[in-house]
Amino acid sequence: MAKPATFKDHYRETRIFRFRALVAITVVLVAMLVLVIRLFYLQIYQHETYSTKADSNRISKHPIAPNRGLIFDRNGVLLADNQPTYSVSIIKELAGDIDQTIESIGNLITLREGTTKRFKKRLAQRRRPYSEVPLRYRLNEEEIAKLSVNLHNMPGVSIEASLVRSYPHKNALAHTIGYVGRINERELKKVNANNYSATEHIGKTGVERFYENQLHGQVGFQTVETNARGKITRVLDREAPTPGDNLHLYLDWATQQAAIKAIGDRRGAAIAIDPNTGGILAFASMPAFDANLFVTGIDYKSYKDLQESRARPLFNRGIQGQYPPGSTIKPIIAIAGVEKGTTNWERKIYDPGWYKLENDDHLYRDWKKYGHGMVDLDKAIMRSCDTYFYELAHNLGIDNIHDFMAPFGFGTRTNIDLVSEKPGILPSRFWKKATKSQPWYPGETLIAGIGQGYMLATPLQLAVSTAILANRGKIIAPRMVQSIETDGYIADLPTPEKSNDIILKDPTNWVKAIASMEKVVHNPRGTAYKLSKGIQYRMAGKSGTAQVFTIKQDEKYDASKISEWHRDHALFVAFAPIEKPTIAVAVIIENGGGGGSNAGPVARAMIDAYLLPQLANANTTPSSQEKP
Repeated sequence: MAKPATFKDHYRETRIFRFRALVAITVVLVAMLVLVIRLFYLQIYQHETYSTKADSNRISKHPIAPNRGLIFDRNGVLLADNQPTYSVSIIKELAGDIDQTIESIGNLITLREGTTKRFKKRLAQRRRPYSEVPLRYRLNEEEIAKLSVNLHNMPGVSIEASLVRSYPHKNALAHTIGYVGRINERELKKVNANNYSATEHIGKTGVERFYENQLHGQVGFQTVETNARGKITRVLDREAPTPGDNLHLYLDWATQQAAIKAIGDRRGAAIAIDPNTGGILAFASMPAFDANLFVTGIDYKSYKDLQESRARPLFNRGIQGQYPPGSTIKPIIAIAGVEKGTTNWERKIYDPGWYKLENDDHLYRDWKKYGHGMVDLDKAIMRSCDTYFYELAHNLGIDNIHDFMAPFGFGTRTNIDLVSEKPGILPSRFWKKATKSQPWYPGETLIAGIGQGYMLATPLQLAVSTAILANRGKIIAPRMVQSIETDGYIADLPTPEKSNDIILKDPTNWVKAIASMEKVVHNPRGTAYKLSKGIQYRMAGKSGTAQVFTIKQDEKYDASKISEWHRDHALFVAFAPIEKPTIAVAVIIENGGGGGSNAGPVARAMIDAYLLPQLANANTTPSSQEKP
C-alpha cells in the first residue's frame, strides 16, 4: 500500500525561518553598530569640525567701510564732505536670476542709461562672497518706500545706508581737490585688498588721489548671524573701523572764489602761492566740471560731453597746461644778463621797433611798431621792450639762459602734491639735439629771450618762479596740504626737501628787478598801470603775451580778424606787498590778448581777496594799550 503524500514540512520551514531571522537580526545589529560608531565618530571626534561648519552657515564676518577723511581750507571751510545716502544693493549669490532682479527693481525706480552695465561690470570684479554690490545710489524717500514694500519678493536685494563723498562747491575745486570714483580691478591690485574689502570708492585725481592712504582709513569687521535668506539677524561681535585722517589745506577759499569769478567764462588758470611757505593759496583751472558727477558713476552722455568739449573742462591747465611764458620771464632774463656781465642797469640801446642779426635780413619785431626809442634795462622791463631782450638774449646765449632759469623751476616738475604734473620745456642746445636731432640756431635764442619758441611753462611753474623772485632767491616747494588731523590732533606736514637758494654775485640785482616790476603796475608808463587804480598796497608785476601761431614777416597781428582760438594768450605774474611779500600769483587767459589788460585784473582780484582782509584787521587792531 503506497505512503500518503506530504505537502508541508513544518520542521524544515521552522529551521529556514529561524535562519533568516538570525541573519536579519545580525544585519540589523551590524548596521546599528556601524551607525553608532559613525555617530560616535561624528559627535565626539569630529564635533569641533562640524560645529564650525554649521556655525559658518549662519555666522559670517562682514567688513565695515571706514569714513573717509574730510578736507578743509586754511580757515576751516569744508571742501570735501561725506553725505548720508541710501542705495539699493544686490547679493549675487542670493538673487538668482540677476537680469530678472534688475528688471524688477527697474519697474519700481528709475535706472538711468548705463546703470545696469556699470553694475554688471562691478559684479564681475573680484569681491567677497555674499557681499552687497550697489546698483544705484541716492535713493529718495519715495523710491525707498517702493522698494521696501517689495523686498520680500526680491531675494538678495537690500537697501543700504552709507556715506558718499560730496563736494559742496561743485566745480570750484574740481582740479584741486579732485574727486573719488568707483574702484576698479586695476586699482584694487595696487592697494591692500583686505583694507578695501568694504570700500566702493577711491581717489581718482587731485588731493583725493595723492593722499588716498591718509584719507581712506582702516577697515573694520563685524561677526553676524544670518538666516537662510542671508539677512542679518544678530551682531555677535564688532571691530570698529578707523576713520581716515582729515586734511587741512593752505588754500584760501575767498581767494579761490575771487580767481574763479575774475576768470569768468573764459578759459585759463590762476594760481596763488605763499612765498614764505610754498602753500598754494588758490588754484583755479577754468572751465571745470561738477566733481560730484563722478562719485557714484557719471552717465555716458555727460562724460562724452565733457570729453568732446572744445573748452576741455577735464584738462587741468594749472599743472598740465604748457604755454610760452612770454614776457613774464623778462625780469629773470634781465638779472641773468647783469649777473653774466652782458648788460647793466644803466646801459641803453636804441629801439627802432625791430632787431636784426648780422648777415640776416629777418626782422625780429617789437610789440610796439615804431619802437621805444632809447631804452635802459629798467625801462625795458617796465615797458616790456622786446628789442632790448632780443639783443640781451643774443649776447647771453641759449645755454646761459637755460642754466640761469633752471633753478627757478623751469623745465622740471615742481613735485607738488598733485598728480599728472607736466615738466614744461626749458630749451638748450643739448635739448634740441636730443629731442629733434637738429642744431640750435641764433634766431631761436632771440625768441627764447622773450619767452617764445620752444620754451613752455605751466602756470604753477610761473607762480613758483614769481615766488622765488619775491623771496630774493629763496627756493620754495609748492604744497597743497598744510597739516593732517588724526583723532583730533593736527600735525603740520614736514617741509619738503628743496634745492639750494639762488645766490647772486650782487644781491642788489634782486632789488632793482623788483623795482622795475613795481613800475609795471605803479608807473603811468607801465604796461599794467590800470591795475594800480584804488590799490591799497604796492604790487610788483609783469605782463606777458604769448603767440599761439606765427604771423608772416610783412603781416600785422589783428585780433579782430583772427579766430578766437588762434588769438594770443594773456599772462600776468605778480606779488605783494613788495616790502614783505605774502602772496605771489600767476595767471593765464587762453586766447585772451594783452596780459596787462586781461590777465592782470584776475591777479589783482586774487591779491585783493587775500590781502585786504589782513590789512583791514591790521588797521583795526590797537598797536598798544594806553597805560593808566
